[in-house]
Order: sequence, then C-alpha cells, then structure tokens
Amino acid sequence: MQRLENIFRLGIKELYSLRRDAVLMALVVWAFTLSVYTAATGMSHDLRNGAVAMVDADRSQLSLRLRQALLPPYFKVPEMISFDEIDPGMDSGRYTFVIVIPPEFEADLLAGRDPEIQINIDATAMMQAGIGEGYITNILSQEIAEFVGPQSLDSEPMVELKARYAFNPNLTSEWFTSVMEIINNVTMLSIVLTGAALIREREHGTIEHLLVMPLRPFEIMLAKVWANGLVIVAAVGLSLWLVVETMLQVPVAGSRILFLSGTVLYLFFSTAFGIFLATIARSMPQFGLLFMLVVLPMNLLSGGETPIESQPELLQNMMQVVPSVHFVKFAQAILYRNAGLDIVWPQFLLVTAIGGVFFAFAVLRFRRNISEMRT
Repeated sequence: MQRLENIFRLGIKELYSLRRDAVLMALVVWAFTLSVYTAATGMSHDLRNGAVAMVDADRSQLSLRLRQALLPPYFKVPEMISFDEIDPGMDSGRYTFVIVIPPEFEADLLAGRDPEIQINIDATAMMQAGIGEGYITNILSQEIAEFVGPQSLDSEPMVELKARYAFNPNLTSEWFTSVMEIINNVTMLSIVLTGAALIREREHGTIEHLLVMPLRPFEIMLAKVWANGLVIVAAVGLSLWLVVETMLQVPVAGSRILFLSGTVLYLFFSTAFGIFLATIARSMPQFGLLFMLVVLPMNLLSGGETPIESQPELLQNMMQVVPSVHFVKFAQAILYRNAGLDIVWPQFLLVTAIGGVFFAFAVLRFRRNISEMRT
C-alpha cells in the first residue's frame, strides 16, 4: 500500500509539473484539436478544383458537351486554349489536365473510325493526377456513350459491374485522416511527454531530490507513466468526441470504451519507450534527434499511412514486433469497422505482451540510469 501511495503522489506531482509547462500543454491541446482538424480538412485526398484546359479542334456539339461535363467541385471550369499553349501552361503549373479533342472527332466517331482523345496530365501533382485521370476518363466515356446511343454501339456489355465501398461509401478523406491523426498523435505525444518529464527532472535538478527519498526506480517510472498516460487518454476521448464527431461530423462506428481501453494498454509501451529514449539522451535536443530517427519512421511504417502489405516482406516481419502496428490495426478495426473484442483480442494480446516485455526492459534501463546518477 505504501508503494501504491508513493506512485499516486508522484503521479500527482507529474500532473502539476505538466500543468506548469506551458509549451507541452500547448502541444497537447494543439495535437488533439487543430492538428486533427487541419489534417482532415487541409490535406484532402479527394480531387478538388482540378485545373483543366481543353484544346477543341473539332468545335462540334459533342466536344461542347464534353467540356460542359467537367463540373465543380471536382474540376474548375475548363479553359479553352490553343495547341501551342499546352506546353507553356503545363510548364508553369497553370494546368494539371489538358484535354485535346482532334479535328473531325464527332464525325469520325459516328462513322466508327475510333478517334482518340489525348489527356495530358501533370504527374508532379501525383495525388490529383491519379484520381483525376480516372474521373476524366469515366466522365468522357459516359458522355460519349450517351451521345452515340446504345443502338450505335458495337455490342452491349453482358455484365454490369457495380462497386460498393464499405465503411466509407462516399470516399470522404476526412473520415480517414481525422481518426488516423488521433491514432498517430497518441504515439508521438505519449513518447514526448514521458521523455520530456524525465529530462525536465534532470535539467531542473529535482531528480536528485527523488533519489534521496525512499523510492524505488519502478515507482518513479510508473508514476510518470500513469500521469502522462492519463493526460493522453483524456485528450484522445475529448478529441474523438469534440473534433471528430462534433466538428467534422465523422461517424465513429465502434465502441469508444473499447478503443480507449486498448489505448491504455498501448500506452504502457509508448510511455515506457519515451522514458527509454530519455535515459539515452542527455538533453532535449538529443531527445528530439532520437525522436526523429526512431519514432517518426515507426509511425510511418505502422500501417496508418500505407498498408503493411505493400511494404517489403522483410520490413513486414520486422514491424510485427512493434506494438504500434497492432495498435493501428485494432484502432482502425474498432473505429472504422465496428469490430468487437471477439475480433481485436489478438491485437490486444500482442500489444500487452510486447509492451509488457519492453516496459520491463525500460524499467531495467531506468534503474541502471538512476544507479549511475547516485554514484
């Protein structure tokens, strides 16, 4: 009971220290409010206001119809340009797409001579280029088919394919980016807060006060873990409700309680990892360098930005021992697909087991670090 009381009181001390640190408090507030909102609305993966120009050498009813089919909000109103303006316009970045309709296009189409439309795409705008090419191709094909009429087509399709998009039927990027921003910030902020807490103790000289008290390294470390973890869990819950569901109107499919419970399990790893990095670094600048070298790649390779399956096989196998991979898996399954404990329990178990092993390793490292400071 005395140890539990020590851990509790040390944790309260950590909360008071964090409250007095204006920079870290501002970082926590920003990471789970403005960061989530701007990531969802400012970095859209959807096609919006694509810059289109058209070279119409046909000047027919069909070419006018094709031009009028490219509508906002996906595309800007197409600009009519000459053939000589294509290269200067694309070189200057004025147009992302330039559509060239050849002379006698409508007449050749009705005569069955299979004319071609050229679509020039600025692929430096990679996201818009890939999505926009598909949009333009589908729009033009549909308009041409309607203009020609089914009676003039060579054959009718025997099978009609219809795609159904599960969990995000309108392919709205905010539904993905807002939730993933919270998931990624859980890892980064928990590591930063616990690592900064230990380095702050060292720089302010208060760690020496703890060393002369009848406290074990495990108690000191666990106090930092539960105090900073509590701040993260509270921030995640508020961000999920206030920013994601209320401001962005993103529907959360699964149980918030189950997601927060899994987050608590994951925090035993991420907070211990922050303390582990702090035992290696001797100052905040060194801690920042370690953070960039280790934590940022870990976040990028955890499956939130790109699927694990698209990574090299060796890298996939290496990342299976990193709890952040399993955290992303069960977080997406719960929040996007309404998965229950009967589905995500393997990820919960892996996060607990791997996180527990690393937590024990971090305790040993922290204890050795404390012993060196005492001597």
